[in-house]
Amino acid sequence: MKCPFCSNENTRVIDSRPAEENYAIRRRRLCDDCGKRFTTYEKVETIPMIVIKKDNNREQYDRAKIEAGILRACHKRPVSADEIKQIVDEVEVSVYGREEKEISSAEIGEIVMGRLQELDPVAYVRFASVYREFKDVNTFLEELKKVLDQ
Repeated sequence: MKCPFCSNENTRVIDSRPAEENYAIRRRRLCDDCGKRFTTYEKVETIPMIVIKKDNNREQYDRAKIEAGILRACHKRPVSADEIKQIVDEVEVSVYGREEKEISSAEIGEIVMGRLQELDPVAYVRFASVYREFKDVNTFLEELKKVLDQ
């Protein structure tokens, strides 16, 4: 591993531990030349997951899109950054844990809504209103009634 500070190729691992709930390994490294320390993460390389959009276009799965949608839904809600990261991690594990290498955006949306419903009802309704494209107030009220009945 090349040192990011001096570009020397002689670095060594001084500590390794599991990260991201055992889905990665965090390694602390020491450069033998400049003596600086840095961190690297090692993850299993996966075959890219393909998302089938509503218009039947296909694109590569993008974790950042999931995170952005959840962040918008949780805006000004009592939801911590760690909780948001955990939901994104859970969604990703669920998506990549499938046998198929393609998944519809509808399925991803349902997974996200399930996690948000458990975490924060307001964030859930916000996400659902955009995801399900509520056309009028009555549709919105129907979804609210479902949340209130639980």
